[in-house]
Amino acid sequence: MSSIAIIGGGWAGIACAVELADAGRAVTLYESAKQLGGRARGVDWNGIRIDNGQHLMIGAYGATLRLLRRLGTAHLLERRPLQLRVPGFRLALPRLPAPLHLASGLLLARGLSLAEKWTAARFMQALKAIHYRLPEDLPASSLLRRHRQPPALIAKLWAPICIAALNTPVETASAQVFCNVLRDSLAGSRADSDLLMNRADLGSLVGDAALAQLGPRIKLGEKVTGIARSASGFHLAGPEQVVKQVVLAVHPGRLPTLLADLPEMADIGKAVAGFTWQPILTLWLRFATPPAFPFPMLGLGDGHAPWAFERNDLAPGLVAIVMSADGPHIRLPAERLRDDYLDLLARAVGVLPALLDWKIITEKRATWSCTPSLPRPDNRTPVPGLYLAGDYTATMDTTDAYPATLEGAVRSGVKCAHLILAATPNSTFNPQHA
Repeated sequence: MSSIAIIGGGWAGIACAVELADAGRAVTLYESAKQLGGRARGVDWNGIRIDNGQHLMIGAYGATLRLLRRLGTAHLLERRPLQLRVPGFRLALPRLPAPLHLASGLLLARGLSLAEKWTAARFMQALKAIHYRLPEDLPASSLLRRHRQPPALIAKLWAPICIAALNTPVETASAQVFCNVLRDSLAGSRADSDLLMNRADLGSLVGDAALAQLGPRIKLGEKVTGIARSASGFHLAGPEQVVKQVVLAVHPGRLPTLLADLPEMADIGKAVAGFTWQPILTLWLRFATPPAFPFPMLGLGDGHAPWAFERNDLAPGLVAIVMSADGPHIRLPAERLRDDYLDLLARAVGVLPALLDWKIITEKRATWSCTPSLPRPDNRTPVPGLYLAGDYTATMDTTDAYPATLEGAVRSGVKCAHLILAATPNSTFNPQHA
């Protein structure tokens, strides 16, 4: 019998399982689907393995990189110095040590006036002076206005970063979480700001590799329908197993149902039930030959911050266009959306080759809305032995809070594993050495 159960096989649950298994603990991961990966998984499409949604990582994702090294898949990432290319604007950070890389990148940025460049640099310096810690949270747009960031600079630089990282429009996004992202990316080391592009489908990157490594510890197609206290720990309805410790790594929308028999968790269930959600729509395009991308990631503009990604690693001529957060595009007929974004892509790269096939994948509740002062639960719960993992969790330290990203998910899973290991009697675990 396993002493630790992880419920949910997304990146948070996988990270937790790998951490505990490496420490020699008896752990079982239950995933109701037939594959691992959750909201970042591989999907079969006419003989091609694509991603259910296009994701982007950066060099500051230390926990994610550590997980991929453990799984033996870190080599499937392509590292490139940061470039942001949107219509009328280009920022490229050179291979210089921090902070020269950012200073040089802003100075040489195309599409900004000298005054706008100075204003952007002054904003970053002001955040550094307060250690990226705001006295109170507020909408990111309000923070930018307080620092006199002109509308053109917001539209070209800050808004695309915000919506790409927080999956929430700048008008309603948390300024504190936005500051945390800027601190760990643009204001971090030069390597921290690098773009990490997966050059294999997400299933191969994490889910398949975890399944191969953890083997019988993974129970696919087994849904846990409820959790109740028992004399020796927790009873899991569905698998009908009793375990000593549980990590809930499911979509937060499932928490109220799973926690129904644990009255101590009522406040957490209510808080999570109050979350609002943002969709992510990915348009996959397959062309007869690869379009001429000047860089593997291009912003297409138009107000919804769509980004186009060259994905020749999956199949020649494959392109993914991703639109984060809600907007009019969600309600467009599929053919109209396809044609609109084909037109935007052609403006960015020139005449397009013949289109062979296309597919739209929409994750309607892909991420929670990262709004100011959102009450997010800690990984440790009021019930001893029960932990929460997922990108929606956060500690009391607001400067440690990440948005709904792969890194946020992995960090939470690792944190839960560390809490379990540290609580084990006679444990020699030292989180500083992990």
